[in-house]
Amino acid sequence: QVQLVESGGGLVQPGESLRLSCAASGRLFTIYAMGWYRQALGEDRDMVAIIRRDGSINYADSVKGRFTISRDNAWNMVYLDMSSLNPEDTTVYYCYCYSTTETWGQGTQVTVSS
Repeated sequence: QVQLVESGGGLVQPGESLRLSCAASGRLFTIYAMGWYRQALGEDRDMVAIIRRDGSINYADSVKGRFTISRDNAWNMVYLDMSSLNPEDTTVYYCYCYSTTETWGQGTQVTVSS
């Protein structure tokens, strides 16, 4: 089992940057991929960025060129660096882990508003 704890959400103005962090613990050697999803109220949970053990990365089209996902070698931490934020990025962001099962963090709110 893997446990996830997110941090770093908050309120920023349009055009500003924010970093989300996800701390993983447990059976880290079983991790195949980690990533970030976001979900607006009443909508599906959508992939934002995902990074796999082989180093491959995918981004949602809406965040390409603005968001960057990264991790440390031991899978202890996964980060989402978000820049050029706009109000459409406002929602709850969830850390995700795929190992022997799927695990989700508790979610962290990101609000982009002037």
